[in-house]
Amino acid sequence: MGSDTNHSVAVIVPCFRVKDTVIQVVTEALRFADAVYCVDDACPEQSGKLVESTFDDPRVKVHFSTRNGGVGSAVKIGYKAALGDGYRILIKIDGDGQMDPSLIPLFTGPINAGVADYCKGNRFYELGFLKGMPALRILGNSMLSLIAKLSSGYWKLLDPTNGYTAIHAGVLGQLPLDKVHDRYFFESDLLFRLYISRAVVRDIPMRARYGNEVSNLRISRQVLPFLFGHLKNFFKRIFYTYFLRDFNIATLQLIVGLMLGLFGVVFGVSAWHQSIQSGIPASAGTVMLAGLPSIVSVQLLLSFLNYDIQNLPSHSLCGTLDADRQD
Repeated sequence: MGSDTNHSVAVIVPCFRVKDTVIQVVTEALRFADAVYCVDDACPEQSGKLVESTFDDPRVKVHFSTRNGGVGSAVKIGYKAALGDGYRILIKIDGDGQMDPSLIPLFTGPINAGVADYCKGNRFYELGFLKGMPALRILGNSMLSLIAKLSSGYWKLLDPTNGYTAIHAGVLGQLPLDKVHDRYFFESDLLFRLYISRAVVRDIPMRARYGNEVSNLRISRQVLPFLFGHLKNFFKRIFYTYFLRDFNIATLQLIVGLMLGLFGVVFGVSAWHQSIQSGIPASAGTVMLAGLPSIVSVQLLLSFLNYDIQNLPSHSLCGTLDADRQD
């Protein structure tokens, strides 16, 4: 690739137990990028040393972590190094060979065109893309997609844990990178941070490549951390979006809807308990007083949800950032 700094691309490759595949990944990535940053996350196979001894190319840069901080920690090390070197678009691909580096132009295209700030892969765009994907992974990703929509606010995205990503350096520089999760929740947490910054995110249809590689992810160990992380981000997003930075009709719908729902449930349970204790059926008025607030609550909360779904970031930040850079 050329050295035009306005379109320079750096690829970040976290390395942990990828000795058998990382050389091929770096070789292919160099065809489409100006630099490749390999981050050895205290790999027991010494993947970083292997990359160093294989490539005599100044475009290949290897960083070593003194401890295994997780995939998110490794990516952040690569991000900071590439930001410091002034690259404009930062691509993240895994070193296990499941992500095709030839797709890099598809990920950089929307950012170069100024219509997206962050692009991520989506393996669920076409049925054929799922060929070879384990059934358990398909089910898990489908469930995670719904939860991630709630926590991140990006309702039109799928495959939230997809690690094939591209981000504009200026947008990344505005994020509190040190606060983003260090381990497997990294991609989902980054989406939440991007929404808070009102960045435009776009899905890129892609087919994953599955071979004999063994995943380092242990799903049973990550279920609770993922659920807790999404729940925490959901409440933080609602607070930032509808209370701290704005107070609008959706805020009122949420507040009144929750209050009416709480009143309906508490009053209804109390009246039901009294009816059971006394043996006297509740009157029609009592039933209405419990039911009507609950019905109105559901309507208000659905209206709030509809507003939230429509409240997607629509104006990319990178166009403004590139204009400021040129000035």
